[in-house]
Amino acid sequence: MAFFSAGLTFASVPDTQSSAASLLAKYVSLGERLHHNPFQRALVLDSSESADDVAGDIYALVNYPFDAVSKALNDPEHWCDVMILHVNTKYCRATSNQAPTVLTVYIGKKTPQPVKDAYSIEFAYRLGAATPQYLEIRLNAETGPLSTRNYRIQLQAVPVGNGQTFLHLTYSYDFGLAGRLAMKTYLATIGRGKVGFTLTGTPSKGPPEYIGGMRGVVERNTMRYYLAIEAYLGALATSPPLQLQKRLQSWFTATEQYPRQLHEVSRPAYIAMKRSEYLRQQTSP
Repeated sequence: MAFFSAGLTFASVPDTQSSAASLLAKYVSLGERLHHNPFQRALVLDSSESADDVAGDIYALVNYPFDAVSKALNDPEHWCDVMILHVNTKYCRATSNQAPTVLTVYIGKKTPQPVKDAYSIEFAYRLGAATPQYLEIRLNAETGPLSTRNYRIQLQAVPVGNGQTFLHLTYSYDFGLAGRLAMKTYLATIGRGKVGFTLTGTPSKGPPEYIGGMRGVVERNTMRYYLAIEAYLGALATSPPLQLQKRLQSWFTATEQYPRQLHEVSRPAYIAMKRSEYLRQQTSP
């Protein structure tokens, strides 16, 4: 599928050059944090929360050439292969018979679940830029689960030399009063005790204290989506019949590096569930 027909190009050349320069400047400014952090990879995670929205940002250096990253991530069907790795994604299908392309993503439980019982999110998939020096992809959805809205997933990438690429992933959404109340109920029940990655305290005795609440939620999901991108890129060198298994194993292994935040199910349960969901994704209309 030709990516340039899949979405709308809405960034001008000067804006593209400015965006690339800005991302390169961010890469330089994050030098120390990228290489000295608790993530066991060259990665920085930030989050923010306002009265009506929450956002997570990951900046990461990956050991893949920019051309390979751009080719891999500038196709909406490839993004469905990325999205399905997330433990809560039950199904993803790209529909390109309209402009922009739409990704229909079903979000549900962390256990096997019929698609009809999951929540459908319609992401409009747009290409912001695809030049030899800059890639930008945006996914936007008007509504989401738990009375949330205006979902935004944005990926930016630039080459930084030595066969490496610098990525910026943003994941954010808005919420009104109903959304905040729904999230409050979730955090008091199913999400109780779950935390993100930002340290809020380092007591002299006892384990570290991490951010909770809605920032904790968005940090966990931003990391899950980033690790899915990383797993997808890492499997490209594997022969096609083995790529799915490689992606699944890599994603699960990566999430288990952060068990306090991301552990949900056992490896066999995750692999079996995802293989079934991937097959359903390939065969269902």
